[in-house]
Amino acid sequence: MQAYIGIKFHEDNRNQGEIEQLSKILASQGLSSYVVARDLEQWGQCHFSPEEMMQLTFEAIDASALVVLEMTEKGVGLGIEAGYAVAKQIPLLVVCRQPELLSTTMKGVANQVVDWPQLEGLDIKAFVAAHQK
Repeated sequence: MQAYIGIKFHEDNRNQGEIEQLSKILASQGLSSYVVARDLEQWGQCHFSPEEMMQLTFEAIDASALVVLEMTEKGVGLGIEAGYAVAKQIPLLVVCRQPELLSTTMKGVANQVVDWPQLEGLDIKAFVAAHQK
């Protein structure tokens, strides 16, 4: 089972550690992960037009059983990914270091919002099963 991880990306990859931490948590529960910056752009080695990037992003979300958005840092792309996941009825798990600062809109579309410390205790496969349509 694949999970799509969305996170605010930076050209200097300064949040690579968080990406790998999320991937490791998912892997510990038997889920593979797909991250645009890591798997598509190869940490900045490959470049795509905005149209190609969005098409490939949507294809990756379509191929996933779960969308995990790390929303500690906001980004327009994350909102697009959330909306796409909801429209496709793919379970949406939002992870945030300060969930109280998360927009009411994002709280309203997420199937669940989890503070980082609670993420490791979450049974992610059960979450997916409970929220699949």
